[in-house]
Amino acid sequence: MTIGSAFTFGGTEARPSRLRRLAGISIGLVYLCFPVLEIVTGEVTGTGALWGGAGLLAFVVCYVATVLSPRSSGDPTRLTYCLLGVTTLLGVGLAAAFGGGWTTLPIYLTVVYSMALRPRLSVAGIAAMALAVLLIGLLREDDPGTTLVLVFQVVTLGVLFMGVRDTRMLVTRLRRAQEEVARLAASEERLRIARDLHDLLGHSLSLIVLKSELAGRLAENGSERAVAEIRDIESVARQALVEVRDAVTGYRQRGLSGELDGARTALEAAGTRVTIRLAGTPPPGTLDELLGWAVREGVTNVVRHARATRCEIEVTVGGETATLGIVDDGRGAAPYRPGIGLTGLTERVRAAGGTVSAGPCATGFTLRVVVPLPAASHA
Repeated sequence: MTIGSAFTFGGTEARPSRLRRLAGISIGLVYLCFPVLEIVTGEVTGTGALWGGAGLLAFVVCYVATVLSPRSSGDPTRLTYCLLGVTTLLGVGLAAAFGGGWTTLPIYLTVVYSMALRPRLSVAGIAAMALAVLLIGLLREDDPGTTLVLVFQVVTLGVLFMGVRDTRMLVTRLRRAQEEVARLAASEERLRIARDLHDLLGHSLSLIVLKSELAGRLAENGSERAVAEIRDIESVARQALVEVRDAVTGYRQRGLSGELDGARTALEAAGTRVTIRLAGTPPPGTLDELLGWAVREGVTNVVRHARATRCEIEVTVGGETATLGIVDDGRGAAPYRPGIGLTGLTERVRAAGGTVSAGPCATGFTLRVVVPLPAASHA
């Protein structure tokens, strides 16, 4: 008998939906057919069948309520503890009263303990259920082989589901850490841009303020120097505007080499193993900027959305085309809609005569950009 991993408890992962948890419960409860068959086939009859059926129904209701009860990871609420207590009394009591197929109930209790309780309490619950199954088998003189198999299942399933619970909690923490890394990286980039723009504009704006004050005083006195000062203000303002545009353009359009270095840093900071392959000749200027933009957009999506553990970036420049491929092993199976970033990238690549393809693949998600080389590059 195997109770599958369809049991999903709130808090052990990123809040699964109630529908998903109910589906898992439905799959797991199929193993209650053993006590049900004993009632249907007449092995349990009369008043025993009536009380057994009512007790089994109450057990199922309490079990489902326990699974769906709110809790944080491995830290049940008071309501959950109460439901666990009632479910335990019903499960052990029915198993002790009827034996046979009813001894499957403590196995369900083991799964609940493993997924819902803290590690020490889970181990204590597993040990208690193993002992309960053994004593019930001995007192009812059940087949020793069957009793030992049930004890073995209690222990192994308990350990298995404790591992499942710990893995899900670890995955949840990892996802939160990756999101925090991406948030901190974006925050650091904003701070860097703010510092650079402050340094860039500080001198120019201070000079504009001083010359404006001087021009105002000269104009009040009727001096011809006021016109010259106003022209200087215009010149300084225009130069500052050019410098700001150049700075912003530099941030948005770093070359391919710089973007690859930034991609490696961002992916490694997010805990993603990255492999970069370059083949062919360096791309020409405008194409270098376009491929750099594509690398930034693709890697940003990997860091923020894919939750990937591995990412491969391959750039090939030769013949008549330049090709960029970014493949990760993240959440590529889920349906997706292109966001603003991919839409903007597609427009830029199409303007250069190229194509963009993006979507789930067998290993995760892939982004592929193909752009024709200028005629002079492959002549």
